[in-house]
Amino acid sequence: MCSFQGQPDPSSLPDETLAAQAAREGADGIAFMTLMDRHRERVWRVCWRLMGTEHDAEDAAQEVFVRLFFERAKFAGRSRYTTWLHGVAIRTCLTLRRSRTRRRRRESVEQDDSGGVVETCADAQPSGAAAVDAAHDVQKLLEHLDEEDRALVIMRFAENHDYDALAEMFGSTPGALRMRVSRIREKLAARGGRLLGD
Repeated sequence: MCSFQGQPDPSSLPDETLAAQAAREGADGIAFMTLMDRHRERVWRVCWRLMGTEHDAEDAAQEVFVRLFFERAKFAGRSRYTTWLHGVAIRTCLTLRRSRTRRRRRESVEQDDSGGVVETCADAQPSGAAAVDAAHDVQKLLEHLDEEDRALVIMRFAENHDYDALAEMFGSTPGALRMRVSRIREKLAARGGRLLGD
């Protein structure tokens, strides 16, 4: 990989340094491309967990990177770059999930009105992730939560973010999110599920 003029190889630079450089670059800038390559798998994993299907995750990940590019100057360096990146991914996925839900409801109503049969089918999980999630029926429990609560649970327990990072991602405070997670635990417990850890 080529380097910046008179500077070290960009792949050796921390995210925050690359983000500052990316904010001043054009569409094909080395710093942004390095960040995209570095975080591609992480973004896809978060999108898959939030979207629930491989196809939707791919669409969401692509949209996340488009937004990351257009919003690259908004990273202020007050948190780690990965925290900010996850915040963009969460907002993108929540927007796409809400849009998808509205579209499916509309299609369902249209099919019902025309007397057709409404069918649903679940996409297969990617083989690697299926092995991790096969032992737990967590997905069904999470579907009973609203979109933001579901995202919070996933980012806390699947991605292992602490409450300070979550507060940055969700625009809240650590204390408020702890209380929210406690209420989510109670809701899931009432349905026969539980979350490990705190």
